[in-house]
Amino acid sequence: MIDIKSRPRDFFVFIGFHYLDIMSLNAFKDYLLMERMASAHTLKAYLRDLTSFAEFLQEQYQVSVDSAQYIHVRAWMVFLMDHGNKHQTINRKISSLKAYYQFLLKTGWLTLSPLEVHQSLKSRPKLSLPFSINEMNALFDQWGSQITQLDFDESRNRLVLALLYGTGIRRAELTGLNLIDVDLDRAQIKVLGKRNKERLVPLIESLIPMLKYYLNQRSELSLHQETHSLFVMSDGRKLSDSFVYRLVNRYLSEVTSKEKRSPHMLRHTFATHVLQSGADLNSVKELLGHSSLAATQVYTHNSIEDLKKSYRGAHPRSTKK
Repeated sequence: MIDIKSRPRDFFVFIGFHYLDIMSLNAFKDYLLMERMASAHTLKAYLRDLTSFAEFLQEQYQVSVDSAQYIHVRAWMVFLMDHGNKHQTINRKISSLKAYYQFLLKTGWLTLSPLEVHQSLKSRPKLSLPFSINEMNALFDQWGSQITQLDFDESRNRLVLALLYGTGIRRAELTGLNLIDVDLDRAQIKVLGKRNKERLVPLIESLIPMLKYYLNQRSELSLHQETHSLFVMSDGRKLSDSFVYRLVNRYLSEVTSKEKRSPHMLRHTFATHVLQSGADLNSVKELLGHSSLAATQVYTHNSIEDLKKSYRGAHPRSTKK
């Protein structure tokens, strides 16, 4: 077998829009032919899949196959689905990547495969795609930055959407928020999640003026009944989960043709976007109130300040300084 570890890393071959390391690629071809006795058809399919993945990485992220992470693999899978590939086809393509990364591990070229935690797509269920950054920008940018002219209902509705996408909290967690749970000085909210677990969720800068304006309008309402709920109807009734669902579906229908336009899809979109922007996986899990998916089931406790730093730097609508 070719000793690829002894070869320099600056040998590349230009393929389409990317550079693929020719040393590891040639060694992989030899490995398939000599050790795995792969057919010409199998070899061609593997190299075609690798080339496709490499082109995607270079065009979208400017990274090589050898330095790709799992978030890049997931993004490629979404790309393939958007272009009409079925689950079975995507699973076959991922098998090609898996064979390549297993080879790199075996030869010492890599110490960890980006597909370490990957699970194959199931054939029947249709994967619900998150909204794109362009779709989310289209939703929020159409409103502009002026909020002082909005009436109570419109300021509340916009805040609901912005908070769901800006924090990734669940619909029930949003409707369960009380006034006392909002800490504008620390730019965070206290959320009561599943199994009555509390967590602190940081707020990106763009949410602060929206919250201040809404709270001011809320304080001026002539409520028929006193309530501590953050989100209320104009008569003081707490927002229902069904109302939030209808609200989200109505606003999102203006900017996307995707079938699923639910609060949960905003949560899914939040997680996808911050992970693709480089947020730490464990920090995002804690922000979402998830238990760890790692095999060891170790729950990672990050401080709220660490979460703020990771989150604010990664969220696409966070103000970069």
